[in-house]
Amino acid sequence: MSVPVAFNDIGKPAKDLLSKDYPFGSVKVEVKTTAPNGVTFKINGQRDNKSGIIVGDLETKYSDKVKGIAFTEAWTTSNHLNGKIELENNLAKGLKLELLTSLLPSVNEKGAKINATYKQPNVHTVATLDVFKTFFSVNSVVGRDGFLAGGEVAYDVLNGKISRYNAAVGYSAAEYAVAVHATNNLGNFAASYYHKVKSDIEVSGKASWDAKANGPVALEVGAKRTLDKTTFVKGKISNSGVVGVAYTQALRPGVKVNVGASIDTSRLNENAHKLGLSLTLEN
Repeated sequence: MSVPVAFNDIGKPAKDLLSKDYPFGSVKVEVKTTAPNGVTFKINGQRDNKSGIIVGDLETKYSDKVKGIAFTEAWTTSNHLNGKIELENNLAKGLKLELLTSLLPSVNEKGAKINATYKQPNVHTVATLDVFKTFFSVNSVVGRDGFLAGGEVAYDVLNGKISRYNAAVGYSAAEYAVAVHATNNLGNFAASYYHKVKSDIEVSGKASWDAKANGPVALEVGAKRTLDKTTFVKGKISNSGVVGVAYTQALRPGVKVNVGASIDTSRLNENAHKLGLSLTLEN
């Protein structure tokens, strides 16, 4: 018996195909290196094409897989300091604890969250406590033979009321997956599917509807074509007339480039289109 995916990962194959690898509206560079002692460094830099603002962060991570301990710290260009401590399978088998901290010295803003993830055959549960905002949430997924059912509830401890609840069901197999989500207190509904048609062709679609606004159904379909072991192309289109295309290629081991474009076909003569570039370097 296998462990089901987390609640947020129900329908992930469709979500990844429709949203991942589309670097619209920015130029991004990511550098990943690993020291001989196992410490990893990651540097991210991103420039917004519209505003010209450049943001970035430096992340350092040390992990001991034998002991199930990991330490991560990050420093951003906005002087935001983030830290994370992970303990996995220390107190109990299948239990992972995380302490996430953040500090913004310029305004003396601080935050801390405690996450607890518990995995067992057919069950995957995640609980989160926001220490300073007195906010608690828990989600859980049960699964068997590819079928998945999950729910999420958030509780505002300070005001003593439930602030959010969501639900999802799905089915996942080797070559296809379907999922239905009811989010925003069961006010937004979305259905998605993913199908690996052939070894080099994948397709996906998603329909969403806001029941509270009673607006039209939003549709989006996309496809991915693997050209060879190092290259793939993706494309998608929505019923609002926005077309997205992307090209990704591994130029050599550890060097990957990703370019993308978003074209609003209903506003071809306006400045409503976006281009993007992402470069990843890893040793």
